[in-house]
Amino acid sequence: MNDFLAGLTRWLIRAVVVVAGLVMFLSLLAAVLVLALAWGLRAVWARLTGRPVMPWTMRVDPRTGWRTVYRSTERWSAARTAPAADTPSRRAGVLPGADEVVDVEPREPRDLR
Repeated sequence: MNDFLAGLTRWLIRAVVVVAGLVMFLSLLAAVLVLALAWGLRAVWARLTGRPVMPWTMRVDPRTGWRTVYRSTERWSAARTAPAADTPSRRAGVLPGADEVVDVEPREPRDLR
């Protein structure tokens, strides 16, 4: 009885997977057929009206990508104003609000060599 139920389950899972694959294939086929029909109707309409049949193209200009990159680097490479002498720089290792911390003892950073 166990072998019968295991075999039945195996065949049921196979049938579900095959049906799911068939549904996926048919949905992709339907999408392609709808696009082909739309393109064909567009071509027929263009011929009937005397216009040239223009292909569907993706208008991508590779120069726009480069321009975007170079424009974004201008923002980061622009000259920055130097911080005032009396305010500590963030690059100096002093964080804002560090003078308010009272539960630790400050010490010099050790050399890791």
